[in-house]
Amino acid sequence: MGRPTSRRYLSTRSSDSVLFKTVLLLIFWKQVDAQCKIVKCNADYVAAVSNPRISNNNAVFCNALRAYSQCTRNTARTCRGDLVYHSAVHIIEDRMIQHNCSKVGPTTPPRRQPPQPLPDGPIKQACDYDKVYREKHETGPKYLHCGVFGDPHVRTFSGDFQTCRVNGSWPLLDNEYLFVQATSAQLHQASNATAISKLTIIFKNMKQCIDQKVYQAEVGNVPAAFDDGSVNGGRRAGGSSLTIHEKEPGKYIEIHAAYIGTTIRVRQLGRQLSFSLRMAEEISRAFREEQDLQLCVGGCPSSQQISRTKDLSRTHTLSMESARSLCRERLAVEDMYFESCVFDLLISGNVNMTDAAFHALEDARDFHPEPGTLHIFSRAEKGPVLSLSLILVIALIGQTYNFV
Repeated sequence: MGRPTSRRYLSTRSSDSVLFKTVLLLIFWKQVDAQCKIVKCNADYVAAVSNPRISNNNAVFCNALRAYSQCTRNTARTCRGDLVYHSAVHIIEDRMIQHNCSKVGPTTPPRRQPPQPLPDGPIKQACDYDKVYREKHETGPKYLHCGVFGDPHVRTFSGDFQTCRVNGSWPLLDNEYLFVQATSAQLHQASNATAISKLTIIFKNMKQCIDQKVYQAEVGNVPAAFDDGSVNGGRRAGGSSLTIHEKEPGKYIEIHAAYIGTTIRVRQLGRQLSFSLRMAEEISRAFREEQDLQLCVGGCPSSQQISRTKDLSRTHTLSMESARSLCRERLAVEDMYFESCVFDLLISGNVNMTDAAFHALEDARDFHPEPGTLHIFSRAEKGPVLSLSLILVIALIGQTYNFV
């Protein structure tokens, strides 16, 4: 399932990895003319190289690139002026140069194998991660929790709690089984606050268990089905190991992926989305070195982390006392969820932002494997403690007298 990779923050990315992730992002852009088939070209290419054994075979990889190039040429006439199309053409050229691919040669990409007519019972059991793990280890698997909510705040698998800038699209997860991308946007022009406006989740093709499935949610559209209209993992024997459940029409869904020991919750709260995840630790580590940028694994890069004192010192929408009072109505413990609630209210001025922290804590209560570590506190066990209120006062004084 992939070797464990240590968590770390990275400020640089290889051009090859960036280009591949760009292709993934292109699939989900919707500014495409109805007659332009570039989305299909992108999807076919990603399907062709998603298997690590294929992507490491340069000859097969070049075949997939030539097929991709041919597909873009076939749709060139109807895609003129389309940004996605022109970006794809540029990416193909760059990747063919990097991998020393000839423009002339085979163009047949690897084809997926159809599901085999195997007995129903054993396959279903093989697609139940918890049962398979218990048979091998005589104990249950360890589970991890990740949550992303508010402006946005990230609780990583390791328990780090960060507030991130992350405008635009960023991967929350990127492993051999699952790809999750969050897109953040400014809440309104008068505020520095950002929040998740779109989530894209790809459940990758897995042997007899499931077909590849894509789920997309946007503010105002939280469907209870995958993009193809289905509500499960497809017609394979283990298709029932991936299911979508509608908890609140148009606002709250839950996805159960038993074959990888994963449960996902997507909520719409006002004009923002939130994401919560419970995942088997073994699955969370199943990624290659180039798949290192994952907010749930390593948090956001240091360049994208927000300094709370600097950002809060520019707010004039609510008083600290009012914000803390509103958050205290929903959150009894003054932990990092509470402080995140206060931060969101001060930076946005939107009193409904208390819902995001409240539900994020409730999800963590359901998903976190160790109840004793549910609450995270910013204060150290030793040394002097500065409250968020005092930090804000110091920042305001420093700004007034040009100390900061």
